[in-house]
Amino acid sequence: MSRTALPFRTGDISAFARALAGQMAGLDRRPGHVELLNMLARAAGYRNFQHFRAGARPAPMEGNGDLAELADLAVVEPPPRRPDPIDAAKVRQVRRLFDDAGRLTLWPSKQSHQILCLWALWSMVPPRRPLTEREISRFLDSRHLFGDSALLRRSLCGFGMMTRTPDGREYRRLEQRPPAEALALIQSLGRPS
Repeated sequence: MSRTALPFRTGDISAFARALAGQMAGLDRRPGHVELLNMLARAAGYRNFQHFRAGARPAPMEGNGDLAELADLAVVEPPPRRPDPIDAAKVRQVRRLFDDAGRLTLWPSKQSHQILCLWALWSMVPPRRPLTEREISRFLDSRHLFGDSALLRRSLCGFGMMTRTPDGREYRRLEQRPPAEALALIQSLGRPS
């Protein structure tokens, strides 16, 4: 079975490399072929490989096309990102879960609220530096009042905001742009992202 060659370009190789590295840091194994295709497509701004493939124009077959055809080949760019909508009421509800010192007072039952709380905690984690399990636990203990840093550690890793080594000895914040609602919450808490 012959394969169709799909040209692949990115507007900013540095941003592409950071996005790809962030995805790969969350894995404790080597990704398979399809998983790697999806990771490459997401790093370029697509939802997955199928989304990329749907908009790609195949490269001309060798020997069948000339340089003019290659020049006319459109560069596949991801669709422009629309700003995420902000649910101001949800941001206010979640903000009430933090005290005046910016500490999380209780763990919400709704997952969408939990994720916003995790983004707020993520914004406080020191960037670009490894933390031991003890350091991240102490750090989280100082930023919440319900006494379950293990829950917060697991959730930060589970939702892709932090990575940890397979043995659990080292934790790292994954650098990424939080969603608009999370940015609004972080700003209301007076914390930089």
